Amino acid sequence: MNNNSKIYIAGHKGLVGSALWKTLQNKGYANLVGRSINELNLMDAVAVDRFFEEEKPEYVILAAAKVGGIVANNTYRGQFIYENLMIQNNVIHSAYVHGVKKLLFLGSTCIYPKEAPQPMPENCLLTSPLEYTNEPYAIAKIAGIKMCESYNLQYGTNFISVMPTNLYGPNDNFDLEKSHVLPALVRKNHLGKCLQNNDWTALRADLNKNPIEGINGSRSEDEILKILDKYGIRLMSDHSTHSRVSIEIWGTGKPMREFLWSEEMAAACVYVMENVDFKDTYDSTGKEVRNTHINIGTGKEISIKDLAETIKAKVGFEGDLVFNADKPDGTMRKLTDPSKIHELGWHHQIDIEEGIEKMYQWYKK
Repeated sequence: MNNNSKIYIAGHKGLVGSALWKTLQNKGYANLVGRSINELNLMDAVAVDRFFEEEKPEYVILAAAKVGGIVANNTYRGQFIYENLMIQNNVIHSAYVHGVKKLLFLGSTCIYPKEAPQPMPENCLLTSPLEYTNEPYAIAKIAGIKMCESYNLQYGTNFISVMPTNLYGPNDNFDLEKSHVLPALVRKNHLGKCLQNNDWTALRADLNKNPIEGINGSRSEDEILKILDKYGIRLMSDHSTHSRVSIEIWGTGKPMREFLWSEEMAAACVYVMENVDFKDTYDSTGKEVRNTHINIGTGKEISIKDLAETIKAKVGFEGDLVFNADKPDGTMRKLTDPSKIHELGWHHQIDIEEGIEKMYQWYKK
């Protein structure tokens, strides 16, 4: 790629897409193309083909997807498999038809089996059953990997798949119904802190910015307390200036998770676009071409309990964290083996404590 190359970022307003846009701009890439969902429905094959015909992007980064946490994945199973398959099929196929020089497909480490070895190497893909709660999403992402591999082998394209670990950062999704665990905990702790300090001005400002099920800051205190209670943010007493507040967290807190700052994921993606080709992603001496995707992670993990305690301290929430063991934990460990990306020349820099601090400062602004 050079600074004038036309680069299309699908999903440029999302967590990863916005970080990619910023990273590319900072590196001097000036010919970036993005379309919002209102401007281009990626599930519409005709519209996607027309877009590629008109814009003629030279490079494509496919960061658009329907994503969510354990609740959303388990609730909207049909939507998650259908929408993700449609999005990636349309973009990958149009990239082939219109001669795109290189495409980067972003997946997720949830592609790996529930009982995968820890840390998870790329070659454990499809070796045993998936985690049930996110199986539809995972199958869609596996299909994307195999589509890129298959097009490369049949048509000579240069389509590369990267599998990021759990991401967090600027422009994350803080919708308590659909967000991932880290942004959900940041917001819950922030709202809990507002309640604990009886700071209704800050609490109403938060709800005006991001209503919960349509409940914004203009509603009555009772309505706001009711919706917060539904999402596990509970006022236990209102007889003092500093009320006691508890935050409910699904599961036991024992599962271990790995987290990567989204802007570092963007840096890794740009590194791959600039320095890695499909031929670099597998052993060319073997009879079969498999597991060409690349893990992108830190190789470090933290328990959900320790994550929650770290966020609580960074936010300044002084209430109680209550783990509801009747709710599912999901996979107990999901640690990536980043050896492959390390061998290709990229390493992460920002660890979780620094990242949470950066995340909360961004959220407050």
